[in-house]
Amino acid sequence: MIIIGEKINGAIPAVREAIAARDADAIVARALAQTEAGADFLDCAPSTATELEYDAMCWLIDTIQGCTDTRLCIDSPDAELLARIIKEGRVARPGMVNSVNEEGTKCETIFPLIAGTDWDVVGLTCDKEGIPSDPIKKLDIAKRMIDKAVSYGVALEHLHIDPCVMALATAPSALEDFVWCIRKIHEYAPEVKVTGAISNISFGMPARKYVNMNCMAYALEAGLDSAIMDPCSQDMMGTVYACEALRMKDKGGRKYNRAYRKGLFGQKK
Repeated sequence: MIIIGEKINGAIPAVREAIAARDADAIVARALAQTEAGADFLDCAPSTATELEYDAMCWLIDTIQGCTDTRLCIDSPDAELLARIIKEGRVARPGMVNSVNEEGTKCETIFPLIAGTDWDVVGLTCDKEGIPSDPIKKLDIAKRMIDKAVSYGVALEHLHIDPCVMALATAPSALEDFVWCIRKIHEYAPEVKVTGAISNISFGMPARKYVNMNCMAYALEAGLDSAIMDPCSQDMMGTVYACEALRMKDKGGRKYNRAYRKGLFGQKK
């Protein structure tokens, strides 16, 4: 399971304040905490005004790279900005691009730059009409992005398709649709990874952690490969480790036991 740490995002008020004040200590603390908790990538999302985003992104990249070697997930809705970051070599080692979709020419902008490299990329199942509620339409969008990746020479194991899990509060079939998409995407292209921002499903619900934990368990059983999540959440990480052990993805429970010994489940070390 690939963990993409979500806690350095300007949409979070404390992070937005840290970016505005250029408070490096606050960003470093989040980067190190997520790394220690087991993140494979660190989301790097300024989520600022368009005219401020490039400078904020560069500052975040430099700040995070100054304290950890964990790979970065450069995150912006602006494909041209992401392309500029890649072309300028701002990221020390290939990380992840978040994201492309079928709106405009985002795939055409990013795919040629990462073809033949170790960069990963997230593809959202949305187009010019937004995020469809129909899982069949999401699958159609996923197939188009997969086909484009192949045509540009992007290795499919570097492509993470995000079926955009919906909120259970407004879409009662949110989990069933998400699980269906995971399985169908793998049927179409087994090498492709499927990802998701799991916490979206609990938006508007009470006691959100229980919805998130159980969504994660069902998604992992369906074949979820990566997730954009809080690696510092003991509940979510405990669910991941336990599911991998139960499904024999972690034979003998080695990772589970190692995480326990490190105190990652909240018990005293």
